[in-house]
Amino acid sequence: MNDLQFTNGLIPAIVRDSKTGAILTLAYMNEESLQKTIESGQTWFWSRSRGELWHKGATSGNTQRVVHIAADCDRDALVVTVEPAGPACHTGAESCFADLPGPALDLERLMRVLKDRKAKMPEGSYSTYLFKEGRDKILKKIGEEATEVVIAAKGQGQERITSEIADLLFHLSVLLVDEGLEWGDIGSELAKRAR
Repeated sequence: MNDLQFTNGLIPAIVRDSKTGAILTLAYMNEESLQKTIESGQTWFWSRSRGELWHKGATSGNTQRVVHIAADCDRDALVVTVEPAGPACHTGAESCFADLPGPALDLERLMRVLKDRKAKMPEGSYSTYLFKEGRDKILKKIGEEATEVVIAAKGQGQERITSEIADLLFHLSVLLVDEGLEWGDIGSELAKRAR
């Protein structure tokens, strides 16, 4: 974090979720809050309206564990990647950018639904059926869907391939929830392989 360019003693910090990549908030840091962030492993900011340091989540419990901090090419802005312990926005929303469209492939939303289904096991739900049938049924469906992806890719066109890959990703997500894993865990493993 050497040679950062602070303007009037502040540098903008874009905070994003480590698992989803979602932008959570834009805040400002001064040298002291940045140092506290690095030392504590949790986000600290400078409140421009109150004129004081603030530890995110100190009163709400919605802390943010820092995974990585990166400066931009001009070294006048930061991206702080975090694991949030709750909503980032003071309104209770996950993000201060409520109207920001989600990613085209929102696997986190699917995971939230599947976790809820596993916890509540509502009758008539296909995912409830899979969780009740157990790991062997889930694995069988993954095998079937993987085979259908291969068959679709042998000339059935993009629409069919898209549909079959969606089915495969759904069933892989069921397996992840059943095992207590997240898509972020898969992303972390792929990131290690890219080194």
